[in-house]
Amino acid sequence: MKFFLEQGKLDRYWVDKYCQGNWEKCVRYQKEEAGIYHPDNMMPNGIINVNLK
Repeated sequence: MKFFLEQGKLDRYWVDKYCQGNWEKCVRYQKEEAGIYHPDNMMPNGIINVNLK
């Protein structure tokens, strides 16, 4: 997420809401903690954003 945010491809909303806010609800966080692969373009809500490359 940080990579896409720094490139201007991602709205700050995602970082503020999930990464800095309610990170336990972040699907990316849950997968990382469980050791489950997730693609880089997976949004914190679990949706794959095909526009992020």
